[in-house]
Amino acid sequence: MTLLCIRGGRVIDPSQQIDQEADLWIEDQRIVGIGPRPASKTYEILDARGMLVVPGLVDMHVHLREPGDENNETIESGTRAALESGFTSLAIMPDTEPAIDNQSSAEFITAQAKRAGNVNVFPIGALTKGRQGEELAEMGGLVEGGAVAFSDSDQSVSNPEIMRRGLEYASMLGKTVLSRPEVEELTRRGIMNEGFVSVTLGMPGIPAAAEQIQVDRDIHLAKWTGGKLHLQCLSCEGSVESVRRAKAEGFAVSAEVCPHHFTLTDDEFRTFDSNFKVNPPLRTPRDVQAIIRGLIDGTIEVIASDHSPYADELKLRELDEAPFGMIGIETLLPISIHSLIEPGHLTWSQLIEKLATNPARVLGINRGTLKEGRPADVTIIDPNEEWKIDVRKFRSRSHNCPFHGWSMKGRVVSVLVAGQVRFTRIPANRAEISAERR
Repeated sequence: MTLLCIRGGRVIDPSQQIDQEADLWIEDQRIVGIGPRPASKTYEILDARGMLVVPGLVDMHVHLREPGDENNETIESGTRAALESGFTSLAIMPDTEPAIDNQSSAEFITAQAKRAGNVNVFPIGALTKGRQGEELAEMGGLVEGGAVAFSDSDQSVSNPEIMRRGLEYASMLGKTVLSRPEVEELTRRGIMNEGFVSVTLGMPGIPAAAEQIQVDRDIHLAKWTGGKLHLQCLSCEGSVESVRRAKAEGFAVSAEVCPHHFTLTDDEFRTFDSNFKVNPPLRTPRDVQAIIRGLIDGTIEVIASDHSPYADELKLRELDEAPFGMIGIETLLPISIHSLIEPGHLTWSQLIEKLATNPARVLGINRGTLKEGRPADVTIIDPNEEWKIDVRKFRSRSHNCPFHGWSMKGRVVSVLVAGQVRFTRIPANRAEISAERR
């Protein structure tokens, strides 16, 4: 097989605590080394001077709508959007129609992803049948079909006994339960965060307590059962504090946040733009600062998109009828750079850890690293390129993004999956792959 050298980039791999200018070597779809040239007669070159060379990014919270709602997104369109945004692996939530709650439905997702040929796709199996919260799904069969974790997606498991059993069975299978915490009885009429702005606008609110109560319950169940728990889409100060305490006590709890929750506040709702309608909702500036502190001190280990595409006609409805959610794959990296790297909250190594190394570890997948022998999934980033977010150029089928027109600095320029350059926007004179002889 041909030996490929990604030459002269700043190689950042948090899994090995590497951050240095070096060559990265790839052969037979795998990483073969960082640094001096291995013994070989010929090799090819991909020039990455001035670029960041990092493990392929992993988004562990994505809704791709297929099967059931292909007008909003398909596996092909969503994975193409992910590829061009630097992501080489996606974990797909089970809120499809029908739900991913048996072996054949999980196998369908992986088969469709292989047909698309863009990125690695890992299905998340439903924790309960039909995501109804009443009876555990066929968890063993789901693992056989390729599921890497379990979740009822944005349908919180309200029955604590079902959640307990789910944590126990998932633990027996060596898998993690992903929980999007919400006490639904407290949120049913809500549109936005409950607080001063909701009162001012006369909008029904979603209280932070609805999230915090469920976070505490799920943490206690994880402590009791010894199961692995990952809390999704945390949005408020109290939730971050609960996770911080649980980690201090040594429990196997991890957490994620989305860029909109550390970038935007409920004040955006004064525009009455439904693209700001998400669940959990945009919270207060105090909550935003608490999330950033949680990212800095490691309480929050993962940044994910919660990519939730909806066709334009659905988001153009009245606010109380428009669905919750915004697309996020194509803005996940740039908004993280804008809100975390540029202000100096995180280093590049810390950000890549939360976008690649940690999500791969939580899911238990063999990705998110540049270690020798691992799959050669690589993302190359130009940290200095300036550009503007333009939803009209997105690969997603939907456009429900509140960041249209924002000025960004830092952009993905090339992506390799299994050692193959599947996407590049490097100018031709830099993108040429040439052969050298010893």
